[in-house]
Amino acid sequence: MSTVSLASNNSVLQGFSSPFTQSINPSGASLTRRGRLARTLFVASLTVVLVAGFSAKSGAGDQVVAPTSYVTVVVPGGETLWSVASAYSRGDVQAMVESIREANNLKGYDVQAGQKLRIPFEG
Repeated sequence: MSTVSLASNNSVLQGFSSPFTQSINPSGASLTRRGRLARTLFVASLTVVLVAGFSAKSGAGDQVVAPTSYVTVVVPGGETLWSVASAYSRGDVQAMVESIREANNLKGYDVQAGQKLRIPFEG
């Protein structure tokens, strides 16, 4: 009969360490689970602070939009979106047409007689 002997390795593998690789830690200190958690939370909070600082410097959120008032009108027979916009526009009629389309969620430029439209009014 032959005898087989196995060498037992009593070391417990923790993380990625093994008896064949050496873990190099220049400080010589090892962190506990609580220490690793504290380090992770510190890095995460520092990241949040840096992102907030960069977004503040980049001007995110600096745009102030004035509230818009609306006038509701009923489209008379034979009128077009352009004629309604020109009646309420103080300058660029095309910009007013686009404002009316946006305010009323219109997909095209067609309007019907009797249709109610919200007209942006800057008072």
